[in-house]
Amino acid sequence: MGRIHQDIDATLAAWMTRQQMFFVATAPLAADGLVNCSPKGLDTLRIVSPTEIVWLDVGGSGIETVAHLKENGRIVLMFCAFEGAPRIVRCHGRGEVVERNHADFARLLALFPPPPVCRALVRIEVGRVADSCGWGVPLYEFRQQRDDIARAVAGMTTDELRAQAERQNSRSLDGLPGLDIDALDTNP
Repeated sequence: MGRIHQDIDATLAAWMTRQQMFFVATAPLAADGLVNCSPKGLDTLRIVSPTEIVWLDVGGSGIETVAHLKENGRIVLMFCAFEGAPRIVRCHGRGEVVERNHADFARLLALFPPPPVCRALVRIEVGRVADSCGWGVPLYEFRQQRDDIARAVAGMTTDELRAQAERQNSRSLDGLPGLDIDALDTNP
């Protein structure tokens, strides 16, 4: 039932961008390191080309994805059909963390509407695209995206946002380096 795609064609890209949520999974090199899988939503995904995806990292309480990518670059994005015909699509590739001091940051950030906050961007060079049946994925009805992150950062000063990032985002659970706090500008 599953099939390997040569790349992300226009039909597949349209399906992927219609999904209201996707999952990002990474792992450290250490055999005893913690594997990470994070759900993502909001308007934070752009398919730039048949082999390139950019995802806007609006923030969170941990920094596992960024730390794992900085260590080894391995990443997989998974999209599931929660409405309509069953389908799962996985995009395996190599990810790069694009922080504010990166030459491509402003150009890539311009692909998105202004976010309430942006920790970094993740650029993924997709090496394998595969789909599978998705028969085990339940049907859900989408109501709306959450606005919690926008409400959480509203009214916070740049110093408060920076202090929070330093507490939560400078090291992964396994102690790997996370965000470059010195390069962090907490305004979108």
